[in-house]
Amino acid sequence: MRKLLTSGMAVFAGMVCLPASVSKHQTQSTPEPSYQQDSRLKTLQKFFRKAGCPAQKYSAVFLEAADRNDLDWRLLPSISFIESTGGKAAPNNNMFGWDSGRAEFPSAVASIHTVGYRLGHSHLYRDKDVDGILATYNPNAEYAERVKSVMRQISPSE
Repeated sequence: MRKLLTSGMAVFAGMVCLPASVSKHQTQSTPEPSYQQDSRLKTLQKFFRKAGCPAQKYSAVFLEAADRNDLDWRLLPSISFIESTGGKAAPNNNMFGWDSGRAEFPSAVASIHTVGYRLGHSHLYRDKDVDGILATYNPNAEYAERVKSVMRQISPSE
């Protein structure tokens, strides 16, 4: 009985410690807008398909996360491409190398929405342009240029 109670308390404590912004964001149930007529969807799908990336099936999710969080629509896919080759190497659904690769997400969709939300709303990132976001995300001088190069491959301009 003591072992059961102790393990239950650990699970409960872990749930309580989940950051409010992540747990609240992941449970939002607003309907997903349709991106079928959005030219960005076809552009993103083509980019991921050409590279053989599993993230291709999440193209609409990337757009939704960018739109909801007022981010350049190419930013999240580009970070995922640099960090995990668009989901090819994404342990624990962590396509973004979030928390130095230690973060675990229940799904790829949750990772996209969580990272998008953080980049748009966290005090570390909000009100910054792409260069500011990338300098905070990874201060390595070459990192920002690598991500922006992928952004240009996806589409030359926003």
